[in-house]
Amino acid sequence: MIKFTNVDKFYPNGFQALKNVNLEINDGEFVAIIGLSGAGKSTLLRAINRMHPISNGDVIVDGENMSKLEGKELRMMRSHIGMIFQSFNLVKRMSVFKNVLAGRVAFHSTFKTLFGLFPQEDKIIALEALDKMGILEKAFVRADQLSGGQQQRVALARALAQNPSIILADEPVASLDPVTTIQVMEDFKRINTEFKITIVANMHHVDLAMQYAHRIIGIKDGIIVFDGPVSKVTEQILEMIYGRKLTHEDILEKPLGEIING
Repeated sequence: MIKFTNVDKFYPNGFQALKNVNLEINDGEFVAIIGLSGAGKSTLLRAINRMHPISNGDVIVDGENMSKLEGKELRMMRSHIGMIFQSFNLVKRMSVFKNVLAGRVAFHSTFKTLFGLFPQEDKIIALEALDKMGILEKAFVRADQLSGGQQQRVALARALAQNPSIILADEPVASLDPVTTIQVMEDFKRINTEFKITIVANMHHVDLAMQYAHRIIGIKDGIIVFDGPVSKVTEQILEMIYGRKLTHEDILEKPLGEIING
């Protein structure tokens, strides 16, 4: 489903964020990308939907070379790739329903969406997405009246309204408290399991990556230094990825040995 071939990414200041990345992510996987801040996690994630254009190589998604697409073709490809952000990216003064309905924007003309002229079918899709996330009763509440966890569920519902084959999540629980974090991660797990949607997530906390993902990709200085199933991750591999022993900031609660041993 997703394939990186010899991918490099240079920023205008000359910094190389990705270095000859070769990677394949299969349909239906739950993949966690881990590494230090600045290692290239977000760049790697955002190269998938071309939020960050690559400098060299190819990124193939569902058989389409993202670097070759422009205009309507690129918008349509992105419409089937949901994106979840740490900051939720909701319009706080709008209702939950309208925020979720925004997930249907790419399927209609600018004129229609500018005036909120969505067909009845889209409205039903938006309400069904809220129902799937268990917050249908909040549909007509302003987004800024919700808790952080509820707002992230609205963002997930918006992504589901796109009918995506892939959901990308960039540090999706970094701003949430530990209890809400677990609830939201359970939502991601359910979306992956029930709806067979591929999940690719940057994770700050190693224990969450180990608990919820099928596969770990470790990146250091723009280079993938580990790629394998959770069962193959050892303390030595984590030290290689992070260049040091992990601290309490890298994990939520469990001792490192307990994380490795499940």
